[in-house]
Amino acid sequence: MQNIIKKIKNLSDTPGVYIFYNSQKEIIYVGKASSLKNRVRSYFAGKKSPRPIEEMIHEVVDLKTEETDSALEAAILEGYYIKKHRPKYNIQWRDDKSWNYIVISKDRFPRVLTIRQHELTDQKKKEFRYLFGPYPGLNTKEALRLLRKIFIFSQCEPSAKRPCFYYQLGQCLGVCTGEISSKDYIAKVIRPLCLFLSGQKKLLVKKIEKEMGIAAKNQDFEDATRLRNQLHHLKKIQDIALLNDSFLKDKIFTGASLVKWIEGYDISNLGSSDKVGSMVVFDESGPVKNQYRKFKIKTVIGQSDVDCLAEVLGRRLKHTEWVIPDIFLIDGGLPQVNKTKLILREAGVNTPIVGIAKGAERKRNDFFVVTESDKIKNWIKENKNLLIKVRDEAHRFAITFNRAQRKIKI
Repeated sequence: MQNIIKKIKNLSDTPGVYIFYNSQKEIIYVGKASSLKNRVRSYFAGKKSPRPIEEMIHEVVDLKTEETDSALEAAILEGYYIKKHRPKYNIQWRDDKSWNYIVISKDRFPRVLTIRQHELTDQKKKEFRYLFGPYPGLNTKEALRLLRKIFIFSQCEPSAKRPCFYYQLGQCLGVCTGEISSKDYIAKVIRPLCLFLSGQKKLLVKKIEKEMGIAAKNQDFEDATRLRNQLHHLKKIQDIALLNDSFLKDKIFTGASLVKWIEGYDISNLGSSDKVGSMVVFDESGPVKNQYRKFKIKTVIGQSDVDCLAEVLGRRLKHTEWVIPDIFLIDGGLPQVNKTKLILREAGVNTPIVGIAKGAERKRNDFFVVTESDKIKNWIKENKNLLIKVRDEAHRFAITFNRAQRKIKI
């Protein structure tokens, strides 16, 4: 253990992959992180968590890390190691039927798609030229949007009647207009993408630099410019949106047996008008976006966040088919928490409540907790950063909905 603690102290604050080994030198868990130092340290700092995390940590006798330049590359490297080694705790803790993959089709102009494990039948696999993954917790749709900007792969129909939307933006090499052959498309787009998804970014960068020099020498300035831009994007991957989802998905709740489902609420308004509410959901793997809900405030006259919250919670609790969370989290202070307590009590729901309010000058987070369970209180203390992320996501979702409503009016 002393050897591990020493290694943790020397870890960097960069994205990357961490690998846990047992006494037989077997890889038992692989994870990705936005900060290797903070993520790995969280496993060994403070009070140990209930099983199965505690069971894994007791088996860990060594660790290794690999730094990456971005969260996306960390997720790709994590997928490579999981596919190669199938570490037992990755398998036990995840439903591998929900794992995401990125696939390349066998079309003349290959398509780049995402697919889940349960869709990968033997017949379906025959349709793909390449398969990359699995990527536990990676927002693969967001990843494809990011990769498209770098590699300019197309989703349009070959030789269509009119140029596609992305061609007009300069983000399609002309598949739709017949300006690029299948052979050149595979060479310029698909092969570089496959190198990147295989974790060979350094090799890809060298290849692009070489090709860029040849293009410039041949005065093929259009291709040289494309390669230069691709090189720039590769070296400056901006994956903040991807990072938020992928890092939170990697997050394992401390004390996971106690809390498995959190609902977060916020109210957004512009004075006394355009009042809306948001509900976001987090489980042990992170945001569950298909469970998010939006509320237009219908009954509150004037400006009262507390009354708006009461309406939202009242409408939410009428949905008896929705799962009751392990924690109701409110963006607000004591007034909001007291109102929530009253609404839940009237509905016969005895669920812990957490309110998070900005303190004096909005420079701190004040927590207001309603629960009689000491175990839940301890869980909340150990997971304050996670709860703040839930609060911030509820706030973001409410603001986004509010702005969308105002645009509709304009």
